Parts: sequence; structure tokens; C-alpha cells
Amino acid sequence: MNILLPILHSAVTIMTPLLFAAMGGLFTELGGMLNIALEGLLLMGAFGAVFFAHFTGSLLWGVVLGTGLSILLAAVMGGITLKLKANVFITGLAVNLFAAGLTVVLSFRFFHTRGVVVFNDLPRLTALAIPGIHRVPVLGDLLSGHTWYVYVCWVLLFLCWFIIYRTPFGFRLRACENRGEALISLGLKPDHYRFAAFLLSGLTCGIGGSYLTLNLRAFVPNISSGKGWIALVVIFLGNRRPQGLLWAALIFGLADAFSNFAQGALNVPADFILAIPYLFTLLMMIIVSIYAKRAGGILR
Repeated sequence: MNILLPILHSAVTIMTPLLFAAMGGLFTELGGMLNIALEGLLLMGAFGAVFFAHFTGSLLWGVVLGTGLSILLAAVMGGITLKLKANVFITGLAVNLFAAGLTVVLSFRFFHTRGVVVFNDLPRLTALAIPGIHRVPVLGDLLSGHTWYVYVCWVLLFLCWFIIYRTPFGFRLRACENRGEALISLGLKPDHYRFAAFLLSGLTCGIGGSYLTLNLRAFVPNISSGKGWIALVVIFLGNRRPQGLLWAALIFGLADAFSNFAQGALNVPADFILAIPYLFTLLMMIIVSIYAKRAGGILR
């Protein structure tokens, strides 16, 4: 139990950026547009947040402006895809490559390095203790003692569920995938809802990306390190439902937390241990594909 509780606590922290990215990807997926640019949107939000926080001296402005950059990039992607009818997969790949290259170029331009940039001037994110829960065994270790990002993520996940299943926007967005003609017959334009979904993906990915750098108080090239791709797996493993995203992200968080623990506890080559989360991702993709095939089609 003494070993399990730190792993659970770490898993909740690790799964937070995955949940942010998966929520944004869920909106575009329900609109019939698989967004493979989550990796690039996370990376842009990560760099923008720490960049603006450093120059403004405010974490809040860093999050707001960094998220704004991610939304802007998502808007460009949505415009190219929906207005110019570009292939969404090629556009998403271009966004990922663009973000990876631009962040390194800007890092060299303003901080004169293509490597790690440390921002010791930024305040640390403080852990919050939930009154009445932080003293409860196991539950307190799991739910309390996290930064505000974790709790905002849970609130946004509930709002995600509410928007998708309890608002006209959510009903119409879900209709875009297979019943676009019905929306058109009502005088509505499916692409408007898809574009809004792209903006929402930029919003959640921007917040998730800001967590990566502000929590570390540093920018590392490619700091997203595959989290956007894992978030895509989380979407399908969670059966394209907000409540499913929570459990799917927790599973990946546990895999990553275990790999961090194993580096100091197991006599196994470090390269293999660091590959555990990605091997687990590959395994989950195979399992989901087998399940989809047995279900008679693509799991959507």
C-alpha cells in the first residue's frame, strides 16, 4: 500500500494533460473529424504559456495567451480543412510538424538555445488540500494534494459531458457525423459546428499544454512527447464518451507512473522502462482494433 498510493497520486497528475487533450479530440471526433493535431496543439499551448508567463510575470496571462495561441492554430487548421477542403489527416500532420519546428525556432530566437529553457523566475504551482478529504486514507492521497489544473480538468470533463448530451450544440455536433443532411434540412451548417469543435480542441489542448511547462517551470523541445497521440487512443478506449475518457486516461497514467517508479526499483534497462507507456499504448490500440473488428466495424 505504501508503494501503491504514490503511484496512484502520480497517475492522477500524469493523466491530467491526457484528459485535456482527449476532451478536445472528443469534440472533433464526434463531429466526424478525427483530429490528429492534438500533439501540435498541446505543444503550442505549452510553449506559449511559459513564454508569455515569463515576459508578463503572470501565470494567469501565460495560460490565457498560451491557450489563445493553441486556439488560433486550431482555427487555422479548421479553416484549411473545412473551407479549403484539405485532407484532415494531412492538415493535422502539418500542424504537428509546424508546432514542433516553430517552438524550437522561437526558443532559439528569444532564449538563444535549442535545448531546455529553465524559468526560475516563475512561481511554483501549489498543491491544494481538499478540506475533509485530505485526511481520509487512500481517498485523500488519490483526490487531494494536486494543483488547480487537476480540479479544473475534472470540472471541464463534467462540462464536456453536459455540452455533448444536454445542449442543442451537443446534439447537433453529434448529428454532423452521420446525419449532416438532417442538419442542412433544418437550415443549419454542419461545418459551423465542426469548426467550433476545432476551437474547443484548441482550448482544452492549450490548457493541457500550459500545465506541462508551468508545472515544470521549463520548456523542453517536444515536451508533449507523444501525449497527443496517446490522447487519441484514450478517446477510443473510452468509447468516445466523457466518462470513458476518465478511466482510459487513468489507465495510461498508471502505466506512466509505474514506469517512473520502476526506474529506481527494478533492475531492468532504463530504455525498456521508459518505453512502457508507449508499449502499453500500442497494446491498447491492438485490443481496441480487435474489439472493433469483432463488433463488425470501426469503433466510433
